[in-house]
Amino acid sequence: MDRALLADFLRARREALQPEDVGLPRGSRRRTGGLRREEVAVLAGISADYYSRLEQRRGPMPSEQVLGALARGLKLSPSEREHLFALGGHSAPRRVQRDEEASPSMRRIVEGLADAPVIVFSRFGEALLQTPAAIALFGDFTRFEGMSRYLVYRWFTDPAQRAIYPPEDHSLRGRVFTVDIRAAYTADPSGTAGEIVEALLAVSPEFAEVWRLHEVDVTHHHELKRYRHPQLGELELHSRRLTDPDEGQDLLVFLPEPGSPSEAKLQRLLSMS
Repeated sequence: MDRALLADFLRARREALQPEDVGLPRGSRRRTGGLRREEVAVLAGISADYYSRLEQRRGPMPSEQVLGALARGLKLSPSEREHLFALGGHSAPRRVQRDEEASPSMRRIVEGLADAPVIVFSRFGEALLQTPAAIALFGDFTRFEGMSRYLVYRWFTDPAQRAIYPPEDHSLRGRVFTVDIRAAYTADPSGTAGEIVEALLAVSPEFAEVWRLHEVDVTHHHELKRYRHPQLGELELHSRRLTDPDEGQDLLVFLPEPGSPSEAKLQRLLSMS
């Protein structure tokens, strides 16, 4: 159990919820946004004193039942729920897996993988391998050294990394990259992820602000993402992540909609490379 991180996460999620999100009246005397501690306690069916002690880093190790009640009261997503259980010293109950057909996007990935832009990342966001198409589209991510090897570090310190995305998408991209490094940090805060976070907190006030939100699941980003290329302009590409949990590596594939202008631009780029 990590009392400090658990308290930080509970506080961040409480402050992110509004009374109307959980069916409570706002009231005329409420001066700040977010829920009160007492309101979270009522929603979870626990005492206000017990909940306050959790947020003050002095509470006992919560049971799985208490964590489940807090997850429901705070309306946590499945990823947030798993994160809460990990911070509380428990393994979250397994998610129910649904037996569904592969999506059209996943089928397109399998069919077009050979010629598609593909990047293999470590769990810390270091590019380990790129296809020629990915290098032509984004540049060579494997050339960086030091902290700049890690995507999240470049995002918050190198303007050239941000130039890949339209400016209006920058805020969301930063949140997504921060969620990724937080997952690695939660698993091993004293390892490489901890070094990355410490370095970013020292040089980037923007990262510090996003980090303080303690988000672990950014659910409102679109599958179809926009990218900018110096010669071709803007492209819209589907981005799919395939994870190898044994190796701790992610394979990202970028594919356009068939017959779209972005597909024509990508084919032109491949013919030039």
